[in-house]
Amino acid sequence: MDFAALAVFRTVAKEQSITRAAERLGRVPSNVTTRIQQIEEELGVPLFLRERKGMTLTDAGRTYLDYADRILNLADEAVQVVNPAGPAGVLRIGSMECTVASRLPVALANFNKQWPDVTIDLSTGPTRHLIDALFAHRIDCALIAVPSGEWWLGPHELDKVPVFREDLVLVLPPGHREVRHAEDIQPKSLAAFGPGCTYRMLAEEWLTGFGTTKGRFAVQEVRSYHAMFACTAAGSCFSIMPRTVLDLMRHTGEVEEKALMRVDTYLACRPGFSTPAFVELRKTLAGYSDIKDSLDA
Repeated sequence: MDFAALAVFRTVAKEQSITRAAERLGRVPSNVTTRIQQIEEELGVPLFLRERKGMTLTDAGRTYLDYADRILNLADEAVQVVNPAGPAGVLRIGSMECTVASRLPVALANFNKQWPDVTIDLSTGPTRHLIDALFAHRIDCALIAVPSGEWWLGPHELDKVPVFREDLVLVLPPGHREVRHAEDIQPKSLAAFGPGCTYRMLAEEWLTGFGTTKGRFAVQEVRSYHAMFACTAAGSCFSIMPRTVLDLMRHTGEVEEKALMRVDTYLACRPGFSTPAFVELRKTLAGYSDIKDSLDA
């Protein structure tokens, strides 16, 4: 199997259409169809379900896509490392939602202006998912919040440096009484992201007091900080988020807040990962870091 065939397969899988994939690849649709058929014949299993609305992956196709992503991303990394003429190619960055919203826009705009030959592929997710994506070679680096003890890493290791320091705040409905302990919170639902989010884990630890009030609060899962804020402002939930994110939404409603703790955001990568584009990203983020000397060490 050559890289060109893998690239064709990956493009069809992501576009879910032969026609759209052909347009992206600069090929005629019949050529793309032929390459997909050749791959399936070679493997001996169907990779796609052909439907009227498009093409969706079979179970075997999803497994094969995971390997194709790893192979193509690793090949791209190898090219950048052995031919370091300058930052170029694709840099796949994973990040927590809060960091994308409050920290990255200006930094990445400056990076793009300085290094226009680098294509940034930015994706978001909770820390646990980003760590998994790093070790699966689906992304090159990630901005994550690692829990104390780093038990989420399991048997793996990461190279990581702190880059941003976030103040986590308890966000409460407007007019809420002062909160000294978790028992003082009136809403009984925590608005939070799904499992795998470090901030959710820290919130649950604080709320339960490591077991003293376990089970007293329910969790209402949301998909964005705006939804989290809206639920809190409406009085149905409370939430915990970085102050930098809360500051972006204050104009949309009134809430009460209580400072809780500080948590560092790390720039993480696989041990030894050092493409020219990543090196320059580190330098760029150093200029926006509020943890002095961390990225320059």
